[in-house]
Amino acid sequence: MIHIVTTVELLPGCREKFLNAFNETVPQVKAEQGCLAYAPMVDIPSGLPTQGALRPDTVTVVETWESMEALHAHVTAPHMASFREAAKAYVRSLSHQVLQPA
Repeated sequence: MIHIVTTVELLPGCREKFLNAFNETVPQVKAEQGCLAYAPMVDIPSGLPTQGALRPDTVTVVETWESMEALHAHVTAPHMASFREAAKAYVRSLSHQVLQPA
């Protein structure tokens, strides 16, 4: 099992448009072979002294896949190419952390 944390930095004011496009793709992703979890997350205030500043123009995607092969199939799926095309006007940058249980 692997986990992916994707940080998507958006252009100012584009979060809702990005999330609309993202959420249209979620059912297709969750139906993929090997997808165990796939969800967009946004910062909320917690009152914890160690929490960093809230990031209104950031979406964090939390994913869990059965295997690296399932992840690679996801990345190359046609609906992901369509999503990337639809969302590219809103994205400033993105980064992935691919993790396994320690």
